[in-house]
Amino acid sequence: MVSVGDTAPDFTLTTTDKSKVSLSDHRGQRVVLAFYPGAFTGVCTSEMCNLRDSMAALNDAGATVFGVSVDSPFSNGAFAKENELEFTLLSDVHRTTIKDYGMVFENFVIDGYTVANRGVVVVEADGTVGYTWTCESLGQEPDYDAIVAHCAQ
Repeated sequence: MVSVGDTAPDFTLTTTDKSKVSLSDHRGQRVVLAFYPGAFTGVCTSEMCNLRDSMAALNDAGATVFGVSVDSPFSNGAFAKENELEFTLLSDVHRTTIKDYGMVFENFVIDGYTVANRGVVVVEADGTVGYTWTCESLGQEPDYDAIVAHCAQ
């Protein structure tokens, strides 16, 4: 997994409207990357909705939030619409970004199925990693107050 102080790996991923987003496009901004295993699963829905509910505080702190999963743009789009998510979901269908960030979870539900591990990485305006959290079990959610507190510094 990336560590605090590392240079965050750049990526270009597909959004729910099939446009492309690169981390480098957001240089000079703080970016919160919320990795989640799968759209429409119980804990992932709770995680993304809790981030949605924290958006005012994260926006006030000047943070841009992206959810990152291996789900398709179509699945992410339906998930975002159903849950009224106000931030962009990114599709890492080739699993490059989850590998670069050390957020790989093997054998999710079925043997051989690789998804994103649940984790949060905050990329600072200078492109370095300023905060990381990874779950100890997929049923665990991040401390949203800690993410907001970090971003408000």
